[in-house]
This record gives sequence, C-alpha cells and structure tokens, in this order.
Amino acid sequence: MRERRRIAGSVLAATAVLVILLGVRPLPAERLLAGYVLVVAGIALAALTRIAQPAAERRGASRFEQALRRRHERPVRPPELIRTERELTLGMANAGHAYSRLLPVLREAAAARLAARHGIDLRARPRDAEELLGNDAWELLRPDLPAPEDRNAPGLPTARVEALVSRLEHL
Repeated sequence: MRERRRIAGSVLAATAVLVILLGVRPLPAERLLAGYVLVVAGIALAALTRIAQPAAERRGASRFEQALRRRHERPVRPPELIRTERELTLGMANAGHAYSRLLPVLREAAAARLAARHGIDLRARPRDAEELLGNDAWELLRPDLPAPEDRNAPGLPTARVEALVSRLEHL
C-alpha cells in the first residue's frame, strides 16, 4: 500500500510538472511529452525493481553467491599443540611419563636449538651442550638420563618445566 502511494505520488508530480511546462512552453510539446514518457518509464522501472527485490531476497542467495561467501569456521587448535599440552600435563603428573614421553620431546627441541644456533650436536659434544644449557637443564635433557626408580611417582614440578622451557627459548 505504501509503495503504491509512493508510485502514484511520483507519477502525479511528473504530470503536474508536465502541465506547467506545457503552459509555459519553454520547449516544443513533442519534446515535453517525450521527457514525460521517459520520467514515467523510470518511475515504473524503479517500482518494479523495488517490488522484485524482496522476492529475490526471499528466494535466498544463488548457488554462485553461496559459493562466494566465506565459511565461518571455528578456529581449530593444531593437533601438535594438543599433543604437546597433553605430554606436558602427563609429564608433570607422572615420573614415568615424564621420562618416556615429555623429556624426549624437550630433548629434541634442545638438540634442534643447539644445532641451529650454536652448531652443537647434543650427543657428539655433550660438554658444550651442558655448558650452554646449564646444570639443571642438562640433568633433565642429557641423553644418558637414567629411568626413575618409581615410575608412578609425581612427575616434574611446573616451575621446573617452565624454567626448562624458558632456558630452551633463550638458547
């Protein structure tokens, strides 16, 4: 209903302008009528566009538009991060797990850092590696570390793991 009033008002205004211009005659009548037809055709096209647009929106986006839309995916934590967190948690809870799973991962990280930044092989040059790592870190990361006597004992304390990781980061 509102749309009809808007269309009728526009046509009525265009007609009033036509009548005034025909009375004043600044241009020949044929040109004024041709302009009037163009204005009414424009009003009709605008009205049809407004009427057709909600119908297209009700149908939804085309398959092409749907394909172009970004998919909102939840951020996924990398599996390697999840595995490392699990190893840390279990290694801090259980000495056996710390010995068999957590410390080998940290030892590999230390070996990679030593080789990349200092050209030192952890196994081939243990004295140089111990000097760079420090005594506390070396005691945990040395390749010949003996197995714990009680594998079910508590694992590494959080503070010690944090200090070890910090030391590896600063190598």
